[in-house]
Amino acid sequence: MQTTNSDLFSALSARIPGGVNSPFRAFQAVGGTPPVLVRGRGARVWDVEGNEYLDFCCAWGPLMLGHSHPELVAAGHQALEDGSVFGASTPWELEFVEAITAAYPSMEKVRLVNSGAEAVASALRVARGATGKPRIVKFEGCYHGHVECLDSVGLEAEELGGPLALGASPGSAAETLIAHFNDLDSARRILEKHSREVAALIVEPIPGSMAVTRPEPEFLSGLRGLCDEFQVLLIFDEVLSGCRVARGGAQELFGVRPDLTCLGKALAGGMPVGAYGGRSELMDQVAPLGKVYQAGTFCGNPLTVRCGTANLRLLAQPGVYAKLAAETDFLVDSLAGLDQDLQMVAYPGMFGLYFAPRPVSSHKDLEQVDLERYRTFYHRLLRRGIYLPPSSLDAAGLSLAHTRQDLERFVRAVGEGLS
Repeated sequence: MQTTNSDLFSALSARIPGGVNSPFRAFQAVGGTPPVLVRGRGARVWDVEGNEYLDFCCAWGPLMLGHSHPELVAAGHQALEDGSVFGASTPWELEFVEAITAAYPSMEKVRLVNSGAEAVASALRVARGATGKPRIVKFEGCYHGHVECLDSVGLEAEELGGPLALGASPGSAAETLIAHFNDLDSARRILEKHSREVAALIVEPIPGSMAVTRPEPEFLSGLRGLCDEFQVLLIFDEVLSGCRVARGGAQELFGVRPDLTCLGKALAGGMPVGAYGGRSELMDQVAPLGKVYQAGTFCGNPLTVRCGTANLRLLAQPGVYAKLAAETDFLVDSLAGLDQDLQMVAYPGMFGLYFAPRPVSSHKDLEQVDLERYRTFYHRLLRRGIYLPPSSLDAAGLSLAHTRQDLERFVRAVGEGLS
């Protein structure tokens, strides 16, 4: 095997498009050659050359307990010994979904899938099937995975040439309407004109791909009110925020109850997973009870759900999120004032770190973000053993494995990286 990051990444690039199986891993947003990682323990990862990094990417969100937590490793070993996939019902599915519904009361029934994007695509089909209406409202700047009708519309899609250039159906894209995050009036205008055609409004309650963006006070509750007024379903895409900012996600944090919820990432502690759920009468639209079809060999597989149950059990222990909130507050307070343009918008377990004159409130603010300065800053931190997401617009992660000493080291590195 090649023994340098450069050699191994070149070999990967010869067989895998761009050398990666998900685009941002290729470092196009920051430049340079990405480290090829081979091991993770707690809050640290190591590359093929043996370099050690403090990990603040956390696999883009799943690792609330850090890498290779002993209880998750034990659950995974037991699942492999007993059987990793049966394509049949198992008792461990029940344990897992009961842990989910305990944390998310809005999810009266749940269906398990294998990724957040799959959860979103399935929830949209439930919404259409339940309402008999075809169109979806999404918000510019919110990311919902590579779901055809959602990622082929909006400003970025237009800049790239439109739906066909992105390999999407123009007809599918035409069913999606675009509102502006933190702008209730934009959503109201769409619903006033199209409510008879709109099945659902989908939103990231805390967007994590236009930096980390705070919803304005009353924005999410305002969306709930609009959906009730116009008889449209409200879908929270909590793939990024779920099990992360609170045990019950953003809907617990803000006290807003959606009709359908999509989860992924942090749900199973690093195993591939997605889940969607909501009111019983909506979820009963799914086959075999209803006509909305969704299936998959690996959905609810024992390896994932046994690790997921162990993960949710640990996250449900008293004081877990209070500890995470305290460490997050320490990080925010420690970085405050280091640079007038360094913005840190944080919730427990996730934070945005970027350069701009003010925090991002919607996609309209993205043009003020200094992407070039982040490129330089990123590599300065990487050389100091700090591994952040290789994109200034994507949420970084903070896990329960990070110690106060780790955070102090991160703060020192940021200070040095700014100088």
